[in-house]
Amino acid sequence: MSVGVTQPRPEPNGEVGAGAAILRVSDLVVNYGQVEALHGISLEVRPGEVVAVIGSNGAGKSTTLRAISGMIRPTSGRIDFDGRDIAGLRSHQIVRLGLVHVPEGRQVFANQSVRDNLMLGAYHAQGDQGGTSRLLERELDRFPVLRERQDQLAGTLSGGEQQMLAISRGLMGRPKVLLLDEPSMGLAPLLVRQVADTVQQLNAEGMTILLVEQMAMMALSVAHRAYVVQNGTIRIEGPSGRLARDPEVVRAYLGGAAQH
Repeated sequence: MSVGVTQPRPEPNGEVGAGAAILRVSDLVVNYGQVEALHGISLEVRPGEVVAVIGSNGAGKSTTLRAISGMIRPTSGRIDFDGRDIAGLRSHQIVRLGLVHVPEGRQVFANQSVRDNLMLGAYHAQGDQGGTSRLLERELDRFPVLRERQDQLAGTLSGGEQQMLAISRGLMGRPKVLLLDEPSMGLAPLLVRQVADTVQQLNAEGMTILLVEQMAMMALSVAHRAYVVQNGTIRIEGPSGRLARDPEVVRAYLGGAAQH
């Protein structure tokens, strides 16, 4: 299916991703009962980068994000964020440190208004009403449809509108790094392009993003670097442009046609 995204992102210049990693995952192992889902995942994200994690359904992409954000507890390994090992911390503690997860499937609060959903994203900053109000206005400006529907129940929004809401709710948490899990899932091609544009715009504003995405070409079009996950391990990694020309990646994830 074409989504209007055909070219991988150019390799980053010297200013993007400079310096030490703000997020580094080392030898991450996650078990679901007796089944080992991740077998020693290692990756890193440097400030100013968009880094994509691509792979087939069930490869371990979303499990990786859930472990990073504290939704599931790693069996072993280390997760360093902004100079601190966060492996084993609870999700709300990790959010307070500046690492915010926009989950797969959007997970909006269907019976709450759009406005209330956004305000819940800033729950840890309740003492700063002025700052929260400014954040709310920023997000309503970012997606004008949310302003139009701010008093509407979130469950009545379209899938694309719910994805906008989920991203804005995450941004209300003032993240240093934003984790986006399958933001294109279930969306029509035009909306997939809009999601890609949003990711690029956020990055242009300075946001560092770790993107999990099954739609590989979209991910490579917005990311500076990418990791290919297969069966719970990192199979290939490198700049997005190089991965888009890699015969194995092209054959498995890009429909068999190399991108130029």
